Amino acid sequence: MKMARKIISNVITSLLFLTLLFMVFVVISSKASGGEPSFLGYQLKTVLSGSMEPTFQTGSVISVKPQEDYTKLKEGDIVTFMIDEQNVVTHRIINVVEKGEGVMYETKGDNNKDPDGNLLLPDNIVAKYTGFTIPYLGYLIDFAKSQKGTAALLITPGLLLLLYSGVTIFKAIKEIEITTKSSGRSDETEKTA
Repeated sequence: MKMARKIISNVITSLLFLTLLFMVFVVISSKASGGEPSFLGYQLKTVLSGSMEPTFQTGSVISVKPQEDYTKLKEGDIVTFMIDEQNVVTHRIINVVEKGEGVMYETKGDNNKDPDGNLLLPDNIVAKYTGFTIPYLGYLIDFAKSQKGTAALLITPGLLLLLYSGVTIFKAIKEIEITTKSSGRSDETEKTA
């Protein structure tokens, strides 16, 4: 039983540590790039509205990947595109419109009643959705990007290390006390014999 508890404790500690490292990576990479975090060519985007529900929920993190050529997308593809210089939207292509040698896309959020107002040019597309979603992680990432979140990410690991060190020291002291008491008893037994 003790061994199982120790294994579970080690697994949980490892998972928490890896999650903490991942969150630190996400915050540092997004601060350094001035935009969304990127990992192995994939970008993580936070879903801010319910326009694509039920495909992905508000507060989820989705993975998108920039493509070489946005002229070969097809109906049903989900793309992230610029709506102005600051904001991006992720919607589904519902129609491919070919104009001469060029192509434009009609997009719509899955949860929206009507298609988006303007046709989308390939130059405005920044990435294609990869199908990977983590529900509700976006809330945590948005918090981590805030001043309070950044401070928490800096302070929390230090506090966890202090707590872990304290527990380790406490256990070591208890073990030394037990060893000392048991060796003290064996010394008394030898003296009386």
